[in-house]
Amino acid sequence: MSRTIAMGLVLLFSFLSIASRHGEAQSTGDRMPNIVIILADDLGWADLACYGNTFNETPNIDRLAREGMRFSQFYAGPVCSPTRANMQSGQDQARFGITQHIPGHRRPFARLIDPVVPSQLPLEVETFAERLATVGYATGYLGKWHLGGSGFGPAEQGWQTVLECQGNTLPPRITGDKDVRRTADFLTEQAIDFVRAHKDRPFLLQVSHFAVHIPLSTTPELLAKYEAKPPMPGYPSLPAYAGLLEELDQSVGRIAAAVDAAGLADNTLILFLSDNGGLEHEQSGRVVTSNRPLRGEKGMLYEGGIRIPAIARWPGQIPANSVCDRAVITMDLYPTFVELAGAELPSHQPCDGVSLVPLLRDPAAPLDRETLYWHLPHYHHCTPASAIRQGDWKLIEFFESGAVELYHLGKDLSEQNNLAAAEPVRAKKMQAALARWRKEVGARMPRLNPDYDPARASELAKRPAKPKRKTAP
Repeated sequence: MSRTIAMGLVLLFSFLSIASRHGEAQSTGDRMPNIVIILADDLGWADLACYGNTFNETPNIDRLAREGMRFSQFYAGPVCSPTRANMQSGQDQARFGITQHIPGHRRPFARLIDPVVPSQLPLEVETFAERLATVGYATGYLGKWHLGGSGFGPAEQGWQTVLECQGNTLPPRITGDKDVRRTADFLTEQAIDFVRAHKDRPFLLQVSHFAVHIPLSTTPELLAKYEAKPPMPGYPSLPAYAGLLEELDQSVGRIAAAVDAAGLADNTLILFLSDNGGLEHEQSGRVVTSNRPLRGEKGMLYEGGIRIPAIARWPGQIPANSVCDRAVITMDLYPTFVELAGAELPSHQPCDGVSLVPLLRDPAAPLDRETLYWHLPHYHHCTPASAIRQGDWKLIEFFESGAVELYHLGKDLSEQNNLAAAEPVRAKKMQAALARWRKEVGARMPRLNPDYDPARASELAKRPAKPKRKTAP
C-alpha cells in the first residue's frame, strides 16, 4: 500500500472517529486550539526591543511579549534547513543528515571533507501538520520551506493550503499584481485570508518569512526613518536591517489583529521565533547585526548561532508578561502542538522533543530533560563541530583539531572563559556523552581530506554553470 493511500485511510477513519467528539465540543463552546507559527529568518536574539534593543522598533512583537511569554533560552539549529527539519519532524536533524542548509556548500581543499547534505526531508517523516490533520485541523503553510524542491514541498508533507516563496520582494508572477511586492506584506495578506476562511474550525498556520535574511532591503519610508535615527551604542544600527525588521513586526501585528478580530484570541496560540541565530556579517564583510552579549553568529555553535528570540501568546492560558528561563529547543514544538490538539504522537517514528505545554502555563514548571545536543559537521562560519549542554554547562568539540571548549553559561553567557583545562573530568564526561548521542542518532561525520591544502582551505567549490536556455530560431 502506498504512503499516500495509507495516509488517506488514516485521515478518513480519524475524521469519522472525531466527528461526534468535535460536534460535542462545539456544542459546549469548546474546541481544539488554533496554532499560528510566525517564523523569522536569521533574526538574532538581541535584535528585538523586548530583548533590550533600543535602535530597532518592534512594537507589535513587544506587545505579543507583554500579552504572553518571552523565552530567554530558546534554541534552534545553527542554520535554517536543520531547524526547519527538526521543527517539522520533532526529531533531531542529525537523524536525516540535514545538518547544513540545503544544498550546503563545499570546501574542496579544507582539512576535512564534510558529509553531503540530503536534498530534502524524507517523505516518510510524518510532520506535525500531517498529525494534526488527522484530528480535523485545516493546515496552511506560507513562505520559505527550504526542505526540498518539487515533490518534497509542504504540500507533500501535510500542508493543505500552500504558498512557497523566497526573497524580500516578490514578482508579479507569484503575487498576481502588476508591480513587485514586499514579501512580508504579501504573506501577511495571505495569512489573514487563511484565518478568515478557517475561523469556524481548528486551524494550523505557519508563516515562514524571508525577513531578515540578506540581501537586505526595505521600503524607502522605513529606510529614511532609520537613517534619521541616532544609533544604539555598541550595536551596528543598520537602517536597512531595522526597516526590514519593522516590516516583519508589522506582519506580526496584522496577523495577531486578524486573530483577535475573528474572536479567536482566547483559543489561539501564536508563536513567534527565529530559525537560527543572527547573521552578523554579509558575504561582503559588512556588519549586519550583533548578537552581543552572545558570542558568534549563524553557522556557529556558540550561543549567538543557536539561541533565538521566541515569544508565545495565548490569552487565558499563557501568563501575561511572563518570562521562561528554561532551556528549550525548536524540536519541542512538535510534541507541544500534538498535545494541544489532543492527538497522539506517531508510533512509527521517534520524537526527540518534549512538550512545552506545562511551561506555557507555568514558566517555572519542571522540564523532564537536562541535556541538549547540536551537530554541525560542516564548514560554515566555523569549522565542523558538535555541542552538548547539560544544565548550565556547555561543551563544544571541534573535529579539525579534536579540541574541546567548556563554558558555564550561568556565569559566562558570552562564552569567554574556557574551563576545559580547569574541569577535565566534567569535560571528558560531557564529550563521551556527546559521542554516545552521535552514535545513537546515526550522526554523519566528516573525514580527512586527502586533497587538503592549507593555502586554499577557505576556498568554496564552484557551482556548475546553469545551462543556457535555447531560443527559437
